[in-house]
Amino acid sequence: MSSGGFFLQKNSHPKLFPGDIVEYPRNKYFSHFGIYFGERDGVPYVAHLTCRDSDTKIPLFGRALRAEVKLDPVELLGNKYKVNNMLDDTHTARDFHTVVKPAIEDMLGREVTFDILFHNSEHQVTLFRYGVKKSQQVRRVGGAYTPGLQWNTVVICVCVSQIEQVYEHIMPSWKKLFKEKKL
Repeated sequence: MSSGGFFLQKNSHPKLFPGDIVEYPRNKYFSHFGIYFGERDGVPYVAHLTCRDSDTKIPLFGRALRAEVKLDPVELLGNKYKVNNMLDDTHTARDFHTVVKPAIEDMLGREVTFDILFHNSEHQVTLFRYGVKKSQQVRRVGGAYTPGLQWNTVVICVCVSQIEQVYEHIMPSWKKLFKEKKL
């Protein structure tokens, strides 16, 4: 397992292992996440949840109805990234070759709903790697932070006004990233 806690400078290349979570910083609140898939023809790839080519790019309250999991070259998503296997201390990583890779291949091209609070790229990669859907960045920004509380599909402690606060920060930066086809 690999875990790094630093962002890499442009053109540097960390040692990635299949199944590693790759984090791409977008702004001070959010990052985009992929899971390292391995190399194809010498090019390293990540699988990630994106609505980049969707007809509905986060039209209302951070949702895109036609998102999908895609394989893209690592550096297509950004020059700065780090390995962030953020739940390794609390969850066991699933075997890449027998569990994660088949799950990714099954999801490729399948339409799913992207929701910035309940099913974003971080939720998707933690689901692949650990079998649980969690997003620590949503918890940091949501305003309803409780130490030790994990966001997932079962426990959601955000009221409507807090969700609106989150979207106030998210929407301007994400609209720009989608327009530039960086997410």
